[in-house]
Amino acid sequence: MGLRLFNTMGRTLQDFVPITPGYVGFYGCGPTVYNYAHIGNLRAYIFLDTLDRTLTFLGFKKKHVMNITDIGHLTGDADAGEDKMLKTAKERHESVLEVAKFYTDAFFKDIDSLNIIRPDVVCKATEHVEDMIELIKRIEANGHTYMAGGNLYYDVSTYPDYGKLANLNLDELRAGARIDIDQNKRSPYDFVLWFTKSKFENQALTWDSPWGRGYPGWHIECSAMSIKYLGEQFDIHTGGIDHIPIHHTNEIAQSEGATGHKWVNYWLHNEFLVIAKGDKMSKSSGNFLRLQSLIDKGYDPLDYRFFLLGAHYRKQVYFSWEAMDGAKNARQALVQRLAKLAQAAGGAKALAAGKDYAAGEASNPQGLSAPAQAYLADFRAALENDLSTPVALSQIQKVVKDASLSPAEALELVRRMDSVTGLCLAEKAVTLLETATATPVSPSHEEDSEAAAIDALVAERSAAKKAKDFARADEIRNELAARGITITDTPQGPVWERK
Repeated sequence: MGLRLFNTMGRTLQDFVPITPGYVGFYGCGPTVYNYAHIGNLRAYIFLDTLDRTLTFLGFKKKHVMNITDIGHLTGDADAGEDKMLKTAKERHESVLEVAKFYTDAFFKDIDSLNIIRPDVVCKATEHVEDMIELIKRIEANGHTYMAGGNLYYDVSTYPDYGKLANLNLDELRAGARIDIDQNKRSPYDFVLWFTKSKFENQALTWDSPWGRGYPGWHIECSAMSIKYLGEQFDIHTGGIDHIPIHHTNEIAQSEGATGHKWVNYWLHNEFLVIAKGDKMSKSSGNFLRLQSLIDKGYDPLDYRFFLLGAHYRKQVYFSWEAMDGAKNARQALVQRLAKLAQAAGGAKALAAGKDYAAGEASNPQGLSAPAQAYLADFRAALENDLSTPVALSQIQKVVKDASLSPAEALELVRRMDSVTGLCLAEKAVTLLETATATPVSPSHEEDSEAAAIDALVAERSAAKKAKDFARADEIRNELAARGITITDTPQGPVWERK
């Protein structure tokens, strides 16, 4: 079939055709390091990691670039609000760079705990200001800018395709636009490329530039750094859906305003994590849970990874502790089944924990039996269908239960599949075997855990239906059906049974 991805630019599922055959350059928006990442933020990086691992699984060479925003990102994406970095620095009585280092280290601690592969290039905004200045010069030379109130603005009227990513109609938007945000702007949708007249006295970090001493606007950093490391046109740009209307829209305008040609071929965006009452996870709303919050409640970070992989990246995910319990039990049951297979295949050494696969090696069916090849093909097809992780996970669940596969071959399939899911299944099964060498893994406990996991998914489906998220409810029903579970809705509530 080949890889197909949902391109936000055009809102269609498209065949993925890289610019250079066999090689993918992609850029993912990184964190603004003024506070801890919350678990909603971390969904974006698990999605990015799934993309990274899938590309390797499918045989692509790749270059993954991610920025670290350690310069003045305002609390409002449209040049509004306070400077997040400066605000935190004042609260902590530290320098901006001290704040940035502390939260950058905390971010990567979370990333490592979730078994997320670090990007090939991690670039800090503070280390690329000269690149931003050079890009702004090109934008200015092409007639897209004006000075007002001491700041350099991008004039969106000079770029006819402005808003194409978000399907914005500027004429309609202008009719109801607020005009009191920044009186220096000719249009409310113009944005700052370079600040010299800050709203804040004694701005912490400033640089000399052709427009005066100041600092760059937030949007320009991603354009400058992605072009530096990936070239003036590359394959994929990712981010959360909240980046579509302003940040990514402005990135396109300024990048294509500088180069004069198409910048990115495929735009991929992950949906929000929402709590039970339907609000997205965010720091400003108070719906703020860190990964450490989950750890403190007894969850392994990989339980959260499993939870997220159970939903498609373009679907909203409803967070609840019941759903986390379900993910925890289901992951543990999977590890226990894998440990039993390893026992049957000769013990912990049969798991060959820690094996790394070269590009395309894990998806190569050579040497596998026909049934094993069929599982691998179905797993690959799920990934090629816009990274459908729920279906991919269901293939792992089927493999560990299929008695027609030899234990050794089932283990090999799980290792290959887990090179994409990143759940460290072999490593966790080794640990389980090593801590229970005198006591065989209990089948009854395993089945109890699996039943609890199914109960949790059924409860999540009921909550999704109550919230009118029928797409998620159907997704859960289909996931359970793939595992041989049917759900019957009765006046007393849903009842599940095995086929």
